[in-house]
Amino acid sequence: MSKKIIFFDIDGTLLDHEKNLPQTTKSAVQSLKDKGYIVAIATGRAPFMYKELREELEIDSYISFNGQYIVLNGEVFYKNPLQREALGQLTDKALSLEHPVVYMDHDDMKANTPHHQYIEDSISTLKFSHPQHDPDYFLTREIYQALLFCEVGEEKQYEEEFDAFKFVRWHPVSTDILPSGASKAKGIERVIEALKISKEDVYAFGDGLNDIEMLGYVEHGVAMGNAEPETKEAARYQTKDVSEDGILHGLKMLGLL
Repeated sequence: MSKKIIFFDIDGTLLDHEKNLPQTTKSAVQSLKDKGYIVAIATGRAPFMYKELREELEIDSYISFNGQYIVLNGEVFYKNPLQREALGQLTDKALSLEHPVVYMDHDDMKANTPHHQYIEDSISTLKFSHPQHDPDYFLTREIYQALLFCEVGEEKQYEEEFDAFKFVRWHPVSTDILPSGASKAKGIERVIEALKISKEDVYAFGDGLNDIEMLGYVEHGVAMGNAEPETKEAARYQTKDVSEDGILHGLKMLGLL
């Protein structure tokens, strides 16, 4: 039997709308592993943000920061931090426009402002509190993803000025800042090359805008029933809502379970 690998997004995919792990999803992941399949995570989150989830599901291969920090079998395999000088320039512009920024490495995240409601509103949806204030955090650490807090459309001016970065909105007042060309798809490409897995044996489940490239790249891309319309268009298949046992239904639909 050829080696198969299944990648799962976290929010709205593995975790339901209340950020809980459905029991059917947990059981399905275990069943996949029992059958000898490789199960991995592909997320925009930082590693520290889903450590407990990885431990609960016993997953030790994962793509974080939309492809910028990859761990295979518990060992760091790939790192691609943001350009520090360009990030400093973006921060200066953001400060002038009163747009706060949060810096994220694999261990933690810090904000360049003591408190801002946009940060509170968006970070709280991930069940995390407002990051501590440390405006110099990016100067001494490798930052793999930053968050720019502004309203929809305001990120356009940054896109025009900073070609070193890619901007992906994930919340009405928050946008991911990634290295140019970054995507979960690129991360998956690196993983399957390292593991010598055929693209025909790669599956992925997702729901967000940052899942579009991933679902379009893999042979078997599955959009959750709660996925964004653009994400559904990119996927080959569509399953039920995450709250309706969407993972289990999708895996059965694919014949994996």
